[in-house]
Amino acid sequence: MKLISWNVNGLRACCEKGFREAFASLGADFFCLQETKMQAGQLDLSFDGYESYWNYAERKGYSGTAVFTRRSPLAVTYGLGIDEFDHEGRVVTLEMEDFYLVNVYTPNAQDGLKRLDYRMAWDDAFRGYLHRLDGLKPVVACGDLNVAHREIDLKNPKANRRNAGFTDEERGKFSELLGAGFIDTFRHFYPDLEGAYSWWSYRFRAREKNAGWRIDYFLASQRLCDRLEGAAIHNEITGSDHCPVEVTLCLD
Repeated sequence: MKLISWNVNGLRACCEKGFREAFASLGADFFCLQETKMQAGQLDLSFDGYESYWNYAERKGYSGTAVFTRRSPLAVTYGLGIDEFDHEGRVVTLEMEDFYLVNVYTPNAQDGLKRLDYRMAWDDAFRGYLHRLDGLKPVVACGDLNVAHREIDLKNPKANRRNAGFTDEERGKFSELLGAGFIDTFRHFYPDLEGAYSWWSYRFRAREKNAGWRIDYFLASQRLCDRLEGAAIHNEITGSDHCPVEVTLCLD
């Protein structure tokens, strides 16, 4: 079973840069999107054999998540069930027969860390949410988590030490999430691989120089460890400042 996650940084714009072709070439069973930046009715997008589920932000042109799935879920929920966090279209959860799939677009702490406190509260709430689901069924969670966990997860760690996405606070919350019983699936397969990034700034020819960050993840419940088959970062696919990331599992 193949799962793909991609922050498309505006789905309508990404569709003009090869999204449909990338979708077809990847052939995923589940295809999770973040930062769709659209409202219902703004784009006619469907794929044969897939159902789709969308969570739109109340603010137009902002945030938003979606999941395309070949497999019909038992139930679909939107958000964390906490009003403070559920107006920006950041979470879609599919309950499948044997697991939960959670697609998330984590809030950015922003320039000057002006939203860091909100981000810290979000991280606690999201960890609690995954922990509750994990008590019922195994969880696969994916998306743009807006944090580079280790120094090898970004090109210039020293220069970015107090920048959004690489603060001690955000990295610490990610460590807490892993400590709550979840696996960073890419690092499970490639524990020490350097230069593996999923986001590059549009400035300074960052992608050309591979001066990037790994901030897009697939996490899995610890008890799925022996079901993990592989992980990949598709840095050959353009269309966004992020690239798709992948995990394959045996859950059939």
